[in-house]
Amino acid sequence: MDEKRGWLAHLCRAVVSLVPDGGCRQAGRRRTLRLTVGLAAGYLATTVIATPRAHAQYVGQISSIVMDARTGAVLSQSNPDLQRFPASLTKLMTLYMAFKAMRAGQVTLDQAVPVSAHSASMEPSKLGLVPGSYLTVEQAVLGLVTKSANDAACALGELLGGGDEARFADLMTRQARALGMANTTFRNASGLPNEEQMTSARDLALLTRQIITEFPEYYHYFAVPAFYFHGRQVPNHDPMLRIYPGADGLKTGYTALAGRNLVTSAVRENVRLIGVVLGARTNPQRSALMAGILDDGFRQEGVADVRRPLVLARGNRHRAAVMLAAATRGSAGPEQVAELPSTPRHHVLARHGHAHAPVHMVAAGHTGSRHAAARKRGRSHG
Repeated sequence: MDEKRGWLAHLCRAVVSLVPDGGCRQAGRRRTLRLTVGLAAGYLATTVIATPRAHAQYVGQISSIVMDARTGAVLSQSNPDLQRFPASLTKLMTLYMAFKAMRAGQVTLDQAVPVSAHSASMEPSKLGLVPGSYLTVEQAVLGLVTKSANDAACALGELLGGGDEARFADLMTRQARALGMANTTFRNASGLPNEEQMTSARDLALLTRQIITEFPEYYHYFAVPAFYFHGRQVPNHDPMLRIYPGADGLKTGYTALAGRNLVTSAVRENVRLIGVVLGARTNPQRSALMAGILDDGFRQEGVADVRRPLVLARGNRHRAAVMLAAATRGSAGPEQVAELPSTPRHHVLARHGHAHAPVHMVAAGHTGSRHAAARKRGRSHG
């Protein structure tokens, strides 16, 4: 900040020095020029210096919040209003907008979503959609929830935005303001990097609470452990579904500038909590932080502790990763594991933790497994 002010002062002096001394007329011009430059410097100071920005150094500076989903009471918080890059947590608003459109009868679950060249060009993580093809609204929803597919998010955004993702992002921002999300601005439907796309932990908690309370008929999608798309199993990225008792969604997010982000909701003894963690350095840190703040929240609500299970992730045929052995509070969490299993399991996968839940068997559209390459590039993952 001080460096920028010094640079502006130096600029003022340099410009003024270009006008030679001598004579009343020149002195008058010199005073006028000094005033003009001063006004310009003030403008730059307010637009360049005072404009709040999220920066890469925010990674590792954690923002978090825990909220009671029923009452909206905040049980704990740390930097909850610091503006952050949302990464794939942006898709929570894309999904909110889709649920709202379905509730209003504007779209249906089985409605075709056209895939444009623009949406197909999105960086991974993606389903590998092909321009000119189609997927259904439900397939797009599942693609966002499980694989955090950027191409599906863009295609869904274009459908809801009348063919224009930018128009849809404007609608997202207006909806955010209507929900009281004062620190949030959206510029795309996926969460791919954009320096103007901002949010905060508090805003994401408000959005999550609204999804849970306003659209209970669609919330179950966040708990789907996997779905089949064009004959390929697409697993859910969210590790909390496997490692934290009572967790039933919602979303992960990552970009290099955002860090590792996570929004989780969990239910124990009829108490539902919402947790948000933004800016973690690693997936294990992110999961451990989330588990810790949720545990503390449940204790504040008078809910007894629950021992966390040992969970093994199905990886490729050469290895099986230990997700979490967390019998005590504060133990390290897992890395995200989003690899396809080496052998097919079943074509029908029930909702996590609900034996009576509807199943999701999807076998339409075009897909190509590009997740491994995407993780190596580190562009944008859910």
